[in-house]
Amino acid sequence: MVQPKEDFVFCALGGLGEIGMNAALYGFGPPAKREWILVDCGISFAGDEVPGVDLVLPDLSFIEGQRNRLKAVIITHAHEDHIGALMELWPRLGEPTVYATQFAAGLFDIRRQNNSGGKKVPVKIMKPGDHLALGSFDVEVIAVAHSIPESTALAIRTPLGTVLHTGDWKIDVTPYVGWATDEARLRELGREGVLAMVCDSTNVMREGISPSESIVAQTLAEIIGESKGRVAVTTFASNVARIRAVAEAAKITGREVIAVGRAMDRVIQVATECGYLEGLPEFRTSETYGYLPRDKVVALLTGSQGEPRAALARIAEDQHPDVTLSPGDKVILSSRTIPGNEREVGRIVNSLVQQGVEVITDRTALVHVSGHPRRGELEQMYEWVKPRLAIPAHGEALHLHEHKKLALSLGVPQVLTPKNGDLVRFAPDKPAIIDQLAHGRIYKDGEILVPSSDPAISERRKLSFGGVVSISIAMTQQGELTGEPAFAVTGIPQLTRNGRLFEDIIEEAAFAVIENLPRAKRRDADFVENAVERAVRAAVNEQWGKKPICHVQIVMV
Repeated sequence: MVQPKEDFVFCALGGLGEIGMNAALYGFGPPAKREWILVDCGISFAGDEVPGVDLVLPDLSFIEGQRNRLKAVIITHAHEDHIGALMELWPRLGEPTVYATQFAAGLFDIRRQNNSGGKKVPVKIMKPGDHLALGSFDVEVIAVAHSIPESTALAIRTPLGTVLHTGDWKIDVTPYVGWATDEARLRELGREGVLAMVCDSTNVMREGISPSESIVAQTLAEIIGESKGRVAVTTFASNVARIRAVAEAAKITGREVIAVGRAMDRVIQVATECGYLEGLPEFRTSETYGYLPRDKVVALLTGSQGEPRAALARIAEDQHPDVTLSPGDKVILSSRTIPGNEREVGRIVNSLVQQGVEVITDRTALVHVSGHPRRGELEQMYEWVKPRLAIPAHGEALHLHEHKKLALSLGVPQVLTPKNGDLVRFAPDKPAIIDQLAHGRIYKDGEILVPSSDPAISERRKLSFGGVVSISIAMTQQGELTGEPAFAVTGIPQLTRNGRLFEDIIEEAAFAVIENLPRAKRRDADFVENAVERAVRAAVNEQWGKKPICHVQIVMV
């Protein structure tokens, strides 16, 4: 019998057409017996469309069903959109081997320790230059610069060719902390021959080259040096280069650094263990803040995205137990506001300004640079690697479209823009999308994981839009009312536009439908419940223009 030929395939289960929830599968072998590796396992943050849900995880049910052929999970770097779902989903995958750098492994383990239900995940440490032998795959680890230490690209080799998975990267020859992008190795890879490149698209809309972290460090030093009062800096807690820059500026100007926020504490602990904060004075805790003169303190704060429970928001609302700001103090927002968070960040900025605090953002000074490549950097990467196929990744639809146009303009022979779930064949034969694999989203709802199809999610949307009416009615076996119905109304205005109580509208609708039912129908509790529900929803809709969720309980006595 003729055996199916081997192929080399790729499928993103998250991270295409969106920024976040990165999870990429690479497969090799006969279609029915492919071996797989999973690159990254990240989260995204829920929006208003899923009330009550904080985190969104990729649905990995496809690879869960083939977990006996999953050779490993490889984490490119420690940002939550690349590693945040691993703790929850690793047991479902059959507890495969996990590879990560020392910094990523350290952050992951601290996060697990702070999660009482988190199971210990053994992590094998990898570093640039390592080759991971994983079944049919040889995976080479390559250093790249990013906004978190120890970010990596992966050269994934198979008998049918090599694919470069860039991860998140930029070209920064002076990254201040961590690795620079290894141009020499990437050029060598290009000379060896690259079948395809799966590449970051986040900043493809921006021209030129991203400024270096070292320039941001100089700007922060200047602002802190000329300040007369307190200075507070908020940034992504994972940006160790920014943390070190602030600490060095404080040291030069004779200030103490106060770290405020659990996420900041965790990163500082791991960065210290990895040697990235060597030579700096020990950071102080928030309890010491009030004992230091105003011109002798710099506070490092969490909350750059306006998170209501984070340090910056609590300080802006004067609700932090240890840290306060006064007129003449400065707050530096050394971060980019992620789309969707503008309102929350704006509210905090306005509150600080109203208190007389000077707020400095990347609109007024070079206090933040992105960790992702602009067009000029993408052009350099394509020149170095010379892939025969480009697959834009890590971006929304517009980013992927613009990346495709750029790659074609640079002479890349073929560009594919698959969506999440599309199975791409790299080789043999011409690259193409050949199938669709199961994919989707899982919601972290409180402490449990639920599929996006769970009725609770759609019901919660309805609750947030139209309110709830609960009615309990007692009736005899002969279909007669035995007392007044009991009502509970939540989320509905008290009065109609004509000034009538909505409770009166609801009560009248319930009585009217019961009185008009034939006696035989009144003895059918299910029929009465449905009839009252329809009547009440219609009556409220007529007065309000919205249909509430209506729960009716008929008790036969």
